[in-house]
Amino acid sequence: MEKLIIATRASNLALWQAYYIKERIETSFPGVTVELNEITSKGDKILDKPLALIGGKGHFTKELEDEMLEGNADLAVHSLKDVPTYIPEGLELCAITQRQDQSDVLLSHTYKSLDELPQGATVGTTSLRRRMQLLEKRPDLK
Repeated sequence: MEKLIIATRASNLALWQAYYIKERIETSFPGVTVELNEITSKGDKILDKPLALIGGKGHFTKELEDEMLEGNADLAVHSLKDVPTYIPEGLELCAITQRQDQSDVLLSHTYKSLDELPQGATVGTTSLRRRMQLLEKRPDLK
């Protein structure tokens, strides 16, 4: 029996993704067992600043890369949108799953859509991309 170790962030989304890949591997290769190596990344620890101010995407992948380079993990599972364009020597991007629905969602106790939000309403997001999309559609939002 062969064992593979997946490095993954310990967030709920990352764990869902890693368990999904674990199940796909174990179903496709019945002789292989997969374990998860859960890691809390620097990006997970810095909660009081926007990513753009602390250096961007690499803060979520650096520790995963280190685990693979040190031999503590055979692969890492991570959201492609957060993978930096630079991949360290010795590692490669070798598989991408089929893309699922990538829609964003508005969560509100009162309003059913962006259009229903009152003029000048405040919308919370830490994503610069989402901020730009919101302001394109509704320049009055804060």
